[in-house]
This record gives sequence, C-alpha cells and structure tokens, in this order.
Amino acid sequence: MADPAAVAALARLVDIMHRLRAPGGCPWDREQTPETLRPYLVEETYEVLDALDAGDPGAVRDELGDLLLQVVFHAEIAAEHGEFTIADVAAAIADKLVRRHPHVFADVQAEDAEAVIANWRRIKAAERAAKGEVGVLAGVARALPALARAQQVGDKLAQVGFDWPDAAAVLAKVDEERTELGAALAAGDAAQAGRELGDLLLTLASLARHLGVQAEMALRDATARLMARVGHVEQAANGSLADLDAAQRDRLWSAAKAAE
Repeated sequence: MADPAAVAALARLVDIMHRLRAPGGCPWDREQTPETLRPYLVEETYEVLDALDAGDPGAVRDELGDLLLQVVFHAEIAAEHGEFTIADVAAAIADKLVRRHPHVFADVQAEDAEAVIANWRRIKAAERAAKGEVGVLAGVARALPALARAQQVGDKLAQVGFDWPDAAAVLAKVDEERTELGAALAAGDAAQAGRELGDLLLTLASLARHLGVQAEMALRDATARLMARVGHVEQAANGSLADLDAAQRDRLWSAAKAAE
C-alpha cells in the first residue's frame, strides 16, 4: 500500500503547481513553456548527480525535489493544453514497470539479474516495434550528453555482436585513432583532425564500456579532480596561477597530485 503521507505530499505539490499557473498565480510560472523549462530540467538533473557524488542525503532529497518539480511543471502545462496529466505520467510509468517485470507481476521465470536484463531487452524491443521504431539504435535519445550517447550506442551494438572482443582490442583501436589524429595534425588539416578526435573519443567511450565504467561519470570525476588540484595549487601559491613560472607550477602540481 502507498504511504498516505507520500500521496498527500505529492497531491499538495500538484495543487501548488496548479495554483502557480492559474490566473492570479505567479507571473513567472505562468509564462513558462516546455521550451523555456528545458535548461532547468538539465540543470536540476546534474544537481542531483552532484548531490549523489557528495554523498549528502539531505542535498539529494532537496535536489530530487527540484527535479520532481520539473516533472510536475511539464505535466501541468501539458494538462492545460489537453495533452496529458500528471496522473497519466504516473500511470504510464507504473504500467511500464509492470510490463517490464513479468518475473514479478506475471508468471515469467528469471533466475538471476542476467535473465532479468534479457527479458527487459526483449520487452523494450517489442515496445519500440509497436511504436514503429526500427533498427538496433532505435530509442537512443538525441539529447543525451555526447559521451553518454556514444557509450549507449556502443552498448546497443554490442547486444547484436557488433563489438570488439575485449578491452585489449579496443585499446589497440585507441592507438590506431591516436596515430590518425597525429597524422592529421602533422598535415595541418584542422577539419580532419577534428574528425579524428571525434573517432578517438568514440573509441574511448567503447573502452569505458568494456571496462565496466560509465564514461560520462569517469570524465566528471576526472574534471572534479582537476579542479581540486588547481584549488590546491592556488592555495599553496597564495595567488594566481598566472603568476607562477613553469617550474613552480610543476612542483605545486606534483604536490597537489601526491596529496590526493
């Protein structure tokens, strides 16, 4: 049974959103559209990730609330246009969960996680076919961050055997792409160098998949480490990085890296 407190809290959120959008409500909320809300949806999603990275339950709660607001906001606008309601959104995902878990809600047997994933993929393929989406790459979201999208494309191709046999083979392809990038740079062909760089990034996304690593999260983590190191260097230098010579930067950088 659903928690009555959860039901009441969600109903209150929906009512508040309706009031904000109603005549006499908030002028800013009333003028928003799905297009103007897009940046906020992306921003709130990444703020949830930041809170998860920080391991702060209170921040995760708050950021999930902000993300939930975006869901309710979009549903309210859709309801105003007679498209769907927040109830339709909840019903659709509930139906999908039941449909994709026949080992829980029906008589399909799934002995382990691999069997669950196999069932999931078959059901998703049938859903896409019913919607007229054909091809192994159907359903890859265009709006995904480029690195995450590259990894998802590689994952879908791997499911039909279009893949390297192991990480070592992908690493060899990385070396090949690096060589081609170097050749383009040596030739002074900026356009070709850009294409080769794209190929290298795409291959690195496949390497991440073979290593069981989320490429997007790995890059986020590496960027966070870089920012932390820069902060340590600036603190140790007691000033701007621009004021340091190369030897000073190298010495402080090495110390910051060793302190991790």
